[in-house]
Amino acid sequence: MKIYEKAPAKINLMLDVLHKRPDGYHEVEMIMTMVDLADRLEMYELPRDTIIISSQVGYIPLDEKNLAFQAAKLIKERYHVTKGVYIHLDKKIPVAAGLAGGSSDAAATLRGLNRLWNLNIPLEELQTLGAELGSDVPFCVTGGTALATGRGEQLTPLPGPPQCWVILAKLPINVSTAEVYGRLRSDKLQKHPSAQRMQEAIMQGSFPAVCSELGNVLEDVTLQMHPEVAQLRETMIRLGADGVLMSGSGPTVFGLVSKESKVARIYNGLRGFCKEVYAVRLLT
Repeated sequence: MKIYEKAPAKINLMLDVLHKRPDGYHEVEMIMTMVDLADRLEMYELPRDTIIISSQVGYIPLDEKNLAFQAAKLIKERYHVTKGVYIHLDKKIPVAAGLAGGSSDAAATLRGLNRLWNLNIPLEELQTLGAELGSDVPFCVTGGTALATGRGEQLTPLPGPPQCWVILAKLPINVSTAEVYGRLRSDKLQKHPSAQRMQEAIMQGSFPAVCSELGNVLEDVTLQMHPEVAQLRETMIRLGADGVLMSGSGPTVFGLVSKESKVARIYNGLRGFCKEVYAVRLLT
């Protein structure tokens, strides 16, 4: 039997860092939602006790460094599964892009193996497992739209934001999330985005309010490290996107666009700036 799972990308509508915690992580407040750009996973059981990962792209690790591998290993060990699994990752989400591609793959692996092996693990338990793999994994287990607090693992579901187009653009650079957080001085931040105001904008279904409340305190750090991301951001604004923000630790910049008539112009304008550009819808 083959199991198929979709692993969508996420964007941060707002991301705030409150302070550094005693455990070394940062206390965050984020509102995340998912977009219709997704990896697809195919998995089936192997008779011998092994984990095999394959992919059509050559630039991702296929061993213990891969989050899907780690997810399979974790679920096998925790629930004493002695069978093996073959997992094929059909990668569509850019890597090291601030879009949680690896985390979403891990979440899809947890969901898929739960079904493949009839483990009947409740979603809340899968989220707890996911938190051992990474801060974005619990959100990716359930998807939708949510306020994430703590180090990102404490989730409060929210309604979906007003439907719109999302244009994603990623420059050919990789950004280390650990390095961005390492350079962030949360005690020196002058301005914080408001999770409360973003929630109110979503609850009211106000697209202009959602655009005006976009904010990410990691943006300045990444833009200082990579000025070309700032250029990309300015280009997207100039081309007419309604709201523009860097997702996560970057380098992907996204633009929210309400009118379909604008989408082709912005998409084509950005293609002259970088190769990896996607025009997708919100998954609401």
